[in-house]
Amino acid sequence: MSIKIYNTLTREKEGLKPIKDGEIGMYVCGPTVYDAPHIGHARSAYVFDVIRRYFIYKGYKVRFVRNITDVDDKIINKAKEEFKEEDLNIAVKNVSDKYLKVYHDYMEKLGIMQPDAEPKATEYINKMVDFIKVLILNGAAYQAGGDVYFDVRKTNKYGKLSNQSFEMLESGARIVPGENKKDPLDFALWKSAKEGEPSWDSPWGKGRPGWHIECSVMSSDILGDEFDIHGGGIDLIFPHHENEIAQSEGAGKKFARCWIHNGLLTINKEKMAKSLGNFITIEDILFKYPADVLKILFLQTHYSHPVDFSWEKMSEAKKALDRFCILFEKLDRVKGKAPNHELRSDTGHGLRVKNVEVDSFKSRFEKAMDDDFNTAEALAVLFDLVTYINKNFSESYHAQDVLVELGKTLGLFESGKISDNSIESSGKAEIENLINLRIAARKNKDFKEADKIRKELEEKGIILEDTKDGKTTWRLK
Repeated sequence: MSIKIYNTLTREKEGLKPIKDGEIGMYVCGPTVYDAPHIGHARSAYVFDVIRRYFIYKGYKVRFVRNITDVDDKIINKAKEEFKEEDLNIAVKNVSDKYLKVYHDYMEKLGIMQPDAEPKATEYINKMVDFIKVLILNGAAYQAGGDVYFDVRKTNKYGKLSNQSFEMLESGARIVPGENKKDPLDFALWKSAKEGEPSWDSPWGKGRPGWHIECSVMSSDILGDEFDIHGGGIDLIFPHHENEIAQSEGAGKKFARCWIHNGLLTINKEKMAKSLGNFITIEDILFKYPADVLKILFLQTHYSHPVDFSWEKMSEAKKALDRFCILFEKLDRVKGKAPNHELRSDTGHGLRVKNVEVDSFKSRFEKAMDDDFNTAEALAVLFDLVTYINKNFSESYHAQDVLVELGKTLGLFESGKISDNSIESSGKAEIENLINLRIAARKNKDFKEADKIRKELEEKGIILEDTKDGKTTWRLK
């Protein structure tokens, strides 16, 4: 079965047909680096990390590009706040360098794969100028004073990504004081310089590029005039991605074949904002939980749908992660005691049959992910596999390997020793203490008390297993 992806441009699920067999060119809009990344950034980065990982799992060679906007009004304003005494040009670079490092640090902590290319806007100024020249030459753009604008009326397909007509777009369009454009729908390709702000030379005078132009230029320069997939948040569909298409087609380029957009994130059903006091950074999350907890929360919702975050949901996601962690801890204990051949033997008809059973989990996983990356269903397969391993523990080595392989395809289990992400030490201590009390009760033939403790642990989601040698192990339901 080929991978089917919902294409925002056509509003249909389409079978994946790469331009080059076995290869995928993928461009995703990256951050504007002016502040610490929040959990909305984490969700978008993780969504496309999982998609990329699945392509690799399926055998594709992926060229993954994620850009960095390192000059922008927000960065300039932050530079004025944080580096008041410095030259503004130097301050802007200091801000972008500082927060790009912060972004990289947290992507690493989340276990997000590094892009194959990470172009910065300031590295592409000359190519942006050349691109704008082509648009003017083609009649798709015009100069107005020291500014250059894209002439939206020159394309009859504008609005096709966001599914809006000119009439719909006109209702909310306006010309802001200081803008020189002739139509409210037109957008800036080049902005004339403001005193003291970073600027570059151009045929239209000193200035800097508009935001939209950078992605058209960088994506085509690295991936070619036509590439397979463009991704980003649903909030970028209009105007950013709509404008990218208009610019690229205005320059005679085919641009992206398939558009993938992830849903946004709310906090307790409210938009996240510092003014509302519900702004949650990645640092806030990792202070309380392992990265995999946040990932499990995200995986439970289809990438295209919105995610509503709450700390209660994080607590539930932590319990879900504990099911994996307790199993891995149990495996670690057994591997430390059993001879290697007992864990890795692949002889015997019975084991071969079980391997076929395990491979059926793999098939279910792929079926879910092939259907527009249905991570909720894929995650459910992993939990079913955990249950299978617990029931077939002595003959489950193949299942263990498959569980790790599929988990890592979803970006899970990337933090070194998997059991490091287990339940809190205080929680484990409480469980072990109750187990010891139950063992003592059984030795004293106080079976009523032993049953009471077992029931208490079951209510906490802990299943006890008494071994033949008189020991007791435990796992989550």
